[in-house]
Amino acid sequence: MTEKYALIGDVKLCYEILGKEDGYPILLIHGFGVKKEVWMAQVGELSQHYKVIRFDNRGSGKSSRPSGTNMDIFTEDIKNFLDYLQIEKTHVMGWSLGGMIAQNFVLKYPEKVDKLILICTVPGYPTEEGPEIYKKMRLYELEIGPEKAFWETARANYYSTYRREMEKDPKKKYFGIWSAEDFIKFLSLDPSTPQDIINQGEALKTHHTFDRLKEIKNQTLLIAASHDRLTPQVTMEEMHQQIPNSSLAVIEKAGHYAPMTRTPEVNKAIIEFLKN
Repeated sequence: MTEKYALIGDVKLCYEILGKEDGYPILLIHGFGVKKEVWMAQVGELSQHYKVIRFDNRGSGKSSRPSGTNMDIFTEDIKNFLDYLQIEKTHVMGWSLGGMIAQNFVLKYPEKVDKLILICTVPGYPTEEGPEIYKKMRLYELEIGPEKAFWETARANYYSTYRREMEKDPKKKYFGIWSAEDFIKFLSLDPSTPQDIINQGEALKTHHTFDRLKEIKNQTLLIAASHDRLTPQVTMEEMHQQIPNSSLAVIEKAGHYAPMTRTPEVNKAIIEFLKN
């Protein structure tokens, strides 16, 4: 895997292309405060079938860290990035904040999207209080460091069975891919800065798609987690009701990090949807 950089205006986006060179493309958009490697449990299987493109959002990983952003800027980054890669149309998959960016992108550029996959995400927040709380939580995590932050947020991110297993044995490998120890190390590399967190938190306040979801005509798969405290299953059920050409897969006994803890079920749902 070779990292490359795309110059988008005055911003450099770090990216990787994995899998089949002549395969159909699928673009992966990561969430708040993490980076492209968070897709570690999906890229191996997806790359057997597709040309997999994962990248660091602006303000994340090895990409540029400019001051200030919003959903429209994230959306234009995707458009310009695909133009840079000379990709006219692609499957798009977003997780959490990545799913919010994907919603805004498909609404603005539906012709650029083939199939859409939204994982553990929401169509917006009723007030600015939600993004403010989330921003403060993330800033607190930076203060206490990656190891303490991982364990303090485990209740929100992981189903209880996995949480207890990780506490008992932080070295235990899940699906031969990652362990709690590995993920803590992952969080410590190219971490977000306080300004990055503030920027992403402010961007959440500009995400309002619920009243427009019915405009999404692209075939869409929503993947919800039964015990997700951050992006609840009920919210994704409401999104499913609004998006005309959508299907919903609920991953049982899973939290917000379902793609990592329920990898076989999540990957099966993704691949069956794309190949159907």
